[in-house]
Amino acid sequence: MTRAARIDGLLRNAVESGVVPGVVALAAPSGHILYAGAAGWRSLSGRAPMDLDTIFLIGSMTKALTATAAMQLVEQGRIGLDEPLGYLVPYLESPPVLEGFDGAGNPRLRPATRPITLRQLLTHTSGFSYELWDPELLRYAERTGLPAVRTGRLAALYAPLRFDPGERWQYGIGIDWVGRVIEAVSGMSLDSYLAARVYAPLGLGDTAHWLRPDQVARRAHMYARTPDGGLEEMPGESPQPPEFVSGGGGCYTTGGDYLTFLRMLLNGGRLDGAVVLRPETVALMSQNHIGGLTVGPLRTTNPQRSADIDFFPTIAKKWGLSFLINTEDVPGRRSAGSLSWGGIANTYFWIDLARGIAAVFLTEVLPFGDPAVLRLLDAFERAVEGPA
Repeated sequence: MTRAARIDGLLRNAVESGVVPGVVALAAPSGHILYAGAAGWRSLSGRAPMDLDTIFLIGSMTKALTATAAMQLVEQGRIGLDEPLGYLVPYLESPPVLEGFDGAGNPRLRPATRPITLRQLLTHTSGFSYELWDPELLRYAERTGLPAVRTGRLAALYAPLRFDPGERWQYGIGIDWVGRVIEAVSGMSLDSYLAARVYAPLGLGDTAHWLRPDQVARRAHMYARTPDGGLEEMPGESPQPPEFVSGGGGCYTTGGDYLTFLRMLLNGGRLDGAVVLRPETVALMSQNHIGGLTVGPLRTTNPQRSADIDFFPTIAKKWGLSFLINTEDVPGRRSAGSLSWGGIANTYFWIDLARGIAAVFLTEVLPFGDPAVLRLLDAFERAVEGPA
């Protein structure tokens, strides 16, 4: 049986057993497609089949796109990785740090001891966090009315830090602030900048922060895992127009578009004649930028949206300029030094630099880190990285 046939069967079995309603998976070296397939349904109720043209909301996989845009500006000398950013975005000069709460439950705040840099925002060492994995920030939000970033309200960005910049790693909204920095430097909205400088050169015709009318019918519906292990289709969204373009989430794409983006990174910043980044810039993005700090687990405050997350718990993990980096080989899977991350609805990617393979795995199921979906991702990765 060929590799493609094995993966086809793996995806079909996952749909038939109720692991996912539908899934798209692709893998490629820089020069050709190793695997591209789909199984299941965009919508179980509408019986719309999943295919390679399906549109997915990719959540935090947006971060790598935004980081690429930021590094273009670094290449051009328009911003430095380690310069304070307050002159561009005043809130980043001396944001408040949440130290705790007083006896009456009121937050105790103090000014940060140092300004924030682009490197810290890209590596999640700035002090910003997410209330989804931070009970203290959640308590602050409940006390003060701070909205969640997913609401699209600009006020959500003006959250306190959880520690002084550079002190530790904590996953958070830093790359949303990178989006604001890109806008300040370029004079363009983030979505316009990405469309002109990243998507258009690579021919990513289905990638954007907003769906065109012709794309709506191709969008995969969102599902939630039920207590008995089943899947429940979630109501369609009717969100208010966001007040800011999110650099950390909110992007739509297809598997093919995102794989093209990854192949560009795998190929040193260029692909099929398009030049997006210099090879030395991609190499820089792929290095550890948090020094002796380590990436810790994410403990959820809302099990309906996210499980507890600790990818490769026995392996020390670092962070590049928007990527998780595993410091050791994962047996049967990716090599040491691979780059990866995912999105809230169980969308994932990895780039195995040592073996020259990039891969995308897309579904739309909550919670993030759903164990059944992670087992499927593991099996897909083993099929890609293993012998033909």
